[in-house]
Amino acid sequence: MATPEPLLRVECLTKRFGGLLASDAVDLDILPGEVHALIGPNGAGKTTLIAQLAGELRPNSGRILLDGRDITHLPPHRRSLLGLARSFQITSVFGEFSVLDNVTLAIQAHDGHSFRLWADASRDAALTAPGERLLREQHLAERRDALAASLSHGERRQLELAVALAAEPKLLLLDEPTAGMGPEESRRLIAHLQGLRGRLAILLVEHDMETVFALADRITVLASGRVLATGAPLAIRNDPDVRAAYLGDDDAEA
Repeated sequence: MATPEPLLRVECLTKRFGGLLASDAVDLDILPGEVHALIGPNGAGKTTLIAQLAGELRPNSGRILLDGRDITHLPPHRRSLLGLARSFQITSVFGEFSVLDNVTLAIQAHDGHSFRLWADASRDAALTAPGERLLREQHLAERRDALAASLSHGERRQLELAVALAAEPKLLLLDEPTAGMGPEESRRLIAHLQGLRGRLAILLVEHDMETVFALADRITVLASGRVLATGAPLAIRNDPDVRAAYLGDDDAEA
C-alpha cells in the first residue's frame, strides 16, 4: 500500500540564535492520523522546533507545509484556522471562567462567532453540548461548573487538551502532556491519546520514554538541532547512534 502524503512537511528548517544553530536543516514528515514522537536530550532543539511549527518563532530559512499549504510565515491564529493546534500552554485556559465555559469559548472561536454575546452563547446548546462531550472524554464532566483556577495540575492538563480538541485540529502539538501528572492521571491521558489515533495526527514531545513507546507510531530523535534518526519505535530503540546519543544515557532527558 502506498504511503499517504504527509499532513505536515518540514523542509530544511533552520533557526539561529546568534552563533547557535538551534534547528539545523531539519526535515520532518508527519503522516495523517499518526502519533509521531519527538525526543532528544536537553538542548536538542525540540522546544525551538515546536515553537516554529506553532508560529511562535520564525525560522531563518526552510519551509513548513500543512496539508500542502506553505504556512512558514503565517501567525499562530491563521495556523489554528487551518487545522494546527498546540496544547498545554498557560494562555489556553482562563482561570476566572468555568471549566465548561473554557471549552465553549474555544468552540465559539473555532466557529468564528463573536464574543460580544457571550452571556447568550454560554447557554447555547449548539456550543455547550459539544463542550460537555469533550469534558466527558477528559473525565471532567463533574467539574463542569468549577472555576478553571480551582483545578488540580492534572485536571488543568485535561482541560487544556479539551480546549485544543475543541478546534477540531488536523494536527495537535503536545508538549510534555504527562509532566506533573500522577500515575493514574498519566494512564488515563495515555489511554485517551491512544483513542485519538487515526482521528488526527499528533506530534508528541515527552520526557517519559514509557509514554513515548506506548503511543508513538514513529519517533524522530533530535541531537544538537539536527535529526539523528526517524523510524518505528523498535528501530529507534535498537539504533546504536540513538542509544549512544540519548537512550543509552541514564542521565539524559527528552
